[in-house]
Amino acid sequence: MIHVDQLSKHYDGFRAVDRISFDIQKGEVVGLLGPNGAGKTTTLRMLTGYFPPTSGSIEVKDFSIADNPLEIKQMMGYLPESAPLYHGMLVHDYLDFVARIRGMGAEARMARIRQLADTCGIHDIMHKTIEELSKGLKQRVGLAHAMMSDPEILVLDEPTSGLDPNQIVEIRDIIRQIGREKTVILSTHILSEAEATCDRIIIINKGQIIADNDTESLMQSSKQAQHIHISLAQADAGALQQALAAVEGVERVDTVAADNDALVDFQLTCKDGCDPRAGVYAAIKQTDAVLLELRQEVKSLETIFRELTRER
Repeated sequence: MIHVDQLSKHYDGFRAVDRISFDIQKGEVVGLLGPNGAGKTTTLRMLTGYFPPTSGSIEVKDFSIADNPLEIKQMMGYLPESAPLYHGMLVHDYLDFVARIRGMGAEARMARIRQLADTCGIHDIMHKTIEELSKGLKQRVGLAHAMMSDPEILVLDEPTSGLDPNQIVEIRDIIRQIGREKTVILSTHILSEAEATCDRIIIINKGQIIADNDTESLMQSSKQAQHIHISLAQADAGALQQALAAVEGVERVDTVAADNDALVDFQLTCKDGCDPRAGVYAAIKQTDAVLLELRQEVKSLETIFRELTRER
């Protein structure tokens, strides 16, 4: 649906975005992650036609951003990091104003505003002025604005920036609901949000794409070794350490904790591409030890993000 090829944006010699390429399919929810200044917002602004690229191309369906910017904009809803709202207007009047700009008739306006009030959870604030709303509610109104024309593609720049934990969860739920029907592209600094919300993650650093995959594949492809944590009771620590070290796929066995009651914790480092849990369990069964816990330690998206974006 969206094809980006060798896209770049320069400011007085500084490369904010440097020859990035990616494709987004219809119905995907894609998260754009990166440190401050990585080029996320610039990329989104070029996608929406707000900034012209220095070089490269953007195509949406059969339209080019260079030749058909209006057609592409009509397919998109865009919510910048700071929602551009008229604070002195009532929420209902503001949304009615947006609908009128979109050329919607009276009946269509009323039906669409009711629908968006339900989707974005703003029924109870329709007759409040925007200036008296919390930031979380303002973001909901901004989402309703971005979705007014029922766009095929929704572009959200840091939609949960500055919100409290409860508001983040509420906006995340709305994005999930929207993502069932639309293509969504969002940038975020909240890694758990991307992991919970997005089908796919693109990590950008210093203007370049350094990772592009679904969350599970990103974790599997990361260079950091995988670990298995084991807790045992009635264990002979020395004998068990030798038995576990002999399991195929286990690279190293470290004793994390042990006490006089034969309670012992091991951390197993696995060889690349191996999952030796079945062999580990079989080795423990051959002893008199009682298995209390066997847990694969999966890296968080935050760990992977830091690995990929830290200074070399």
